[in-house]
Formats: sequence, structure tokens, C-alpha cells
Amino acid sequence: MPQYFENDPNLQHEYSEFNYGFGTKIFRFRTDAGVFSRDHVDSESALLMSQITNAKGSLLDLGCGYGCIGIILAATHGLTLTQADVNERALELATFNRKANGVEGESVLSDCFDSLEGRKFDIITLNPPIHAGKEILHRMYEGARDHLCEGGAVYIVIMTKHGAESTVKKLRTIFGTVDVIYKKSGSFVVKCMN
Repeated sequence: MPQYFENDPNLQHEYSEFNYGFGTKIFRFRTDAGVFSRDHVDSESALLMSQITNAKGSLLDLGCGYGCIGIILAATHGLTLTQADVNERALELATFNRKANGVEGESVLSDCFDSLEGRKFDIITLNPPIHAGKEILHRMYEGARDHLCEGGAVYIVIMTKHGAESTVKKLRTIFGTVDVIYKKSGSFVVKCMN
């Protein structure tokens, strides 16, 4: 069975759509088989978005899936959006959803940061693909450090049962400042800065 963090062009399409309210706005998302949380905005993504305030500049939604985090944050805070994912189907949906919700930006097919060489961002968001394994996750964390503008921040959401404590320890070996800005109900939101 293919995972949402892998490409499978032969997977049958099963499109669906739903609305999601954030702040005073309603967003509409199209999803498909083979993408993460295809029937709703998952609680971890919702939590991550709720913890980001006073954001400005450029945003990289890494492992964007169908695009909800980046689209909502870009629309809410007026950010310049880049969406990146290794899953072509997810990226096509993210592009469709971005345009359908009136958000400008770009979509980049990228395995972690492979297609983002030399680029830096003010904000990087990540709801990590836990089941991709530690090697991939560590590449994402280390790449995020290297692609962060001075004064920028990386925001990561992770569940306690998926190794939140060990993730924070790992992040402290990578970034200069690591703050757990939310810790409740089995979930952490971590803010990292160089």
C-alpha cells in the first residue's frame, strides 16, 4: 500500500472536497486518494496554524500535502507562499487549492530540500511524515536550518506518541534556539531558530 509521502501515479483517483473555517475566512479544499488526511484538516495541522501569530515575509510549507497549512497561513498573514512535496498528486492538489482559494505562490516538487537549493525562507512549517522514518525527518530538520533566513523560525508539530520528546532533543542539536510553544493533549508545537 503506497504511503502519502511516496509517489504512486497508478493510484485510482477518489476526489472529495470540504470546507474549513479559520479565523473569519472559509477555505475550500479538494483532496484525493493517496494524500494525508484527505477528509478534513487534521488536528495537528490545525494546532500548528493556531500557534503562528504575527507572521510576515516568506513561507515554505514543507511536505505540504494538499496545501492547507500554507494556504491558510499565507491568506491569513499575507505571506509569500512556497509549497513543496515529494508526492506529485499532493502537489497538484496544493496548486489547485492555492489558486481556488485566491492565494498566490509556487509549488515545487522536492524530496526534502533537494529542489530548493540556495533558497531561504522567513517561516518554514512542518507537520512531519512520521512514518517516512527518522532519516527523512532528520534531513527535513537539518535542511530547514540551512534554508532559514536570519531571524526566521521553523514551526514543527508532533504528537507525544510519535516521539515529541526525542524530536525536541534532536532539534536542540540542530538549532540555536528551540522552544516548545505548545504542550498539551499529547501534542507539541516547537519553534526553532538559528
